[in-house]
Amino acid sequence: MAAPTFPPAPDLVKPKRALLSVFDKTGLIEAASALVAAGVELVSTGGSKAAIAAAGLPVRDVSDLTGFPEMMDGRVKTLHPKVHGGLLGVRDAAHHAQAMTEHEIGGIDILYCNLYPFEATVASGADEGTIVENIDIGGPAMIRSAAKNHAYVAVCVDAQAMGEVVAAIQADGGTGLSLRKRLAARAYGRTAAYDGAISTWFAKQLGEPAPLHKTVGGKLASELRYGENPHQSAAFYVTSEDRPGVARARQVQGKALSYNNIADTDAALELVAEFAGRPAVAIIKHANPCGVAVGATLVQAYERALQCDPVSAFGGVIALSQKLDAATAEAISAIFTEVVIAPDADAAAIEIFAAKKNLRLLLCDRLPNPEAGGDTFRSVAGGFLVQSRDTARLTAKDLTIVTQRAPTPREVEDMLFAFTVAKHVKSNAIVYAKDGQTAGIGAGQMNRRDSARIAALRAAEAAEAAGLPQSLAKGSACASEAFFPFADGLVQAIEAGATAVIQPGGSIRDAEVIAAADAAGIAMAFTGVRVFRH
Repeated sequence: MAAPTFPPAPDLVKPKRALLSVFDKTGLIEAASALVAAGVELVSTGGSKAAIAAAGLPVRDVSDLTGFPEMMDGRVKTLHPKVHGGLLGVRDAAHHAQAMTEHEIGGIDILYCNLYPFEATVASGADEGTIVENIDIGGPAMIRSAAKNHAYVAVCVDAQAMGEVVAAIQADGGTGLSLRKRLAARAYGRTAAYDGAISTWFAKQLGEPAPLHKTVGGKLASELRYGENPHQSAAFYVTSEDRPGVARARQVQGKALSYNNIADTDAALELVAEFAGRPAVAIIKHANPCGVAVGATLVQAYERALQCDPVSAFGGVIALSQKLDAATAEAISAIFTEVVIAPDADAAAIEIFAAKKNLRLLLCDRLPNPEAGGDTFRSVAGGFLVQSRDTARLTAKDLTIVTQRAPTPREVEDMLFAFTVAKHVKSNAIVYAKDGQTAGIGAGQMNRRDSARIAALRAAEAAEAAGLPQSLAKGSACASEAFFPFADGLVQAIEAGATAVIQPGGSIRDAEVIAAADAAGIAMAFTGVRVFRH
C-alpha cells in the first residue's frame, strides 16, 4: 500500500477534546479537572463518565458522540467511526478534513485509556468466562488508533502519561511532538504486552508448549545504573507472572539493586525455597551457591551455610526461608553482604541492619513454589530460548540403588539434600553435603572431574578455617547433576571422603562407574533425572 502524503506534523497541539475511558480510575478526577480548567471538552464512557460527573465536572457521554448506545454488555461502545475517525483523522490533510466535516466527526486530541485488568484477572485464578470478559477490545483499538496518529493525538495508557500531558498543557498550552511520539511508543509497548499476556494464556489453556508466536511483555520497574559491566546499559522489567521474588519484593533499606544483585537474589530465593518449612539459608555469589544449610534455628542455618565457603560469601547475596530475626541479623552483619532477602523481618532485625547503610534488605512476603510451573527465557542472537521451569524434586522412593552397599538413612537424606542444591549450581556441578549442610561446591567447570576437585578443595579449606581436623567432605554425600561420563570424577569424590553418591546415571560407562564405587565400598544411587543448569 502506497503511503499517502501528509503535511508535516505540528510541533504543538492545543487540545480541544479529550476522550477518557479507564478501568483503573487512579488520578482520573485530577486529570479531568486539569483538562476542564484548560478549556478541554471531556468525552467519556460508563463508569469513567459517572465518576467525572459525580465530581461535578462537565462531561459528554460517548453515546452522544456516536449516536449509538453502549450495547452487548459493554463489548461495543467505542467501536465507531466518530471515535476512530476523531482519533485517526489528519487535521491538516484536506481530504481527511473534508471527510471529518461531511460525517460530522470531531477531532479527539487526547486519549486516556487503560485496559481491562486481564493479567490481574488471570493471576486471581478466575474462571475462563471471567477471564475472557476481561479481554479488552475497544481499549486497545483506540490506543492503537491514537498512537498511529501521534502527529496530532496524545495517547495516555496510565496515570503517569496523563500527568505528563497535563503538565505540558499547563506549561506550554498544548502537547509537543516529541512528547506525543514518546507516548505513542509507550502505548504500543503496552498493547503488545497485553496481547502477549492473552496469547500466553490461550496457549496454556490449549496445552501448547510451543505456540507459533511467543511474546514476552513486561513493565519497567527501574532503570539500572548499568548491566553486568559498567559499559552495558540495563533495565529491570516486571512481568504479570504471579511468582514471589525480587520483582515483587519490598526493599526496606539500602541503595538501588544492580543488574547482578537482581540476578543473584533471584537465584538465592529460588534455591532456599526448596527447603521451605525448615530454617534454611542460601548464600549466592555470581549466580552460584557458595553455602547452603538447614538448621534447628535460622541463625544456626546461616552459620552452617557460611562455614562451607566463608571466603566466597564476602559480598554475597543471602536468602532466608523464614522471618529474619535479631540473632540472624547480628550474625549476617559480621561480614559484608550485598543483599538479604526473606519472607519477613522483625523490628529488631530491621534496626540492626539499619546500621549497615549499603546492605539491601528485601522482604518478599512468601517463598516461590519450587513445584509451580512457568517459563524461563534466554536470549540468543536473533531470537530467544524458552523452556519450562525446572520443577524436578526427588524423594527416597525415586532412587535406584546400583551398588552392592545400600546407603544408610542418613546418607539418603544427605544425597537428596546435595542433589537439590546441585540443581541450582551451574553445570558441570558437584556438591558435597552432610547433615543438611553443603560441605563443598564445584561449579561451572568444563569437566566433571575438575568440579569434584574444586568442591573437595573448598571442603578442605572450610575445615581448616574452622579449625576442624578433617575435610568437611569426609563422610559426605556427593551429588552430580548429570551422569559421570568416566569414573575419574567419582574417584575424585571418593578421595575427598564421600561415602555416598547420587547421580542421574545413563552413561555408556555406567558399569565402569558402578564398579569403581563398589571397589571403594561406597553407596551410589541413580535418579534418572538430570538437572543441568547452563
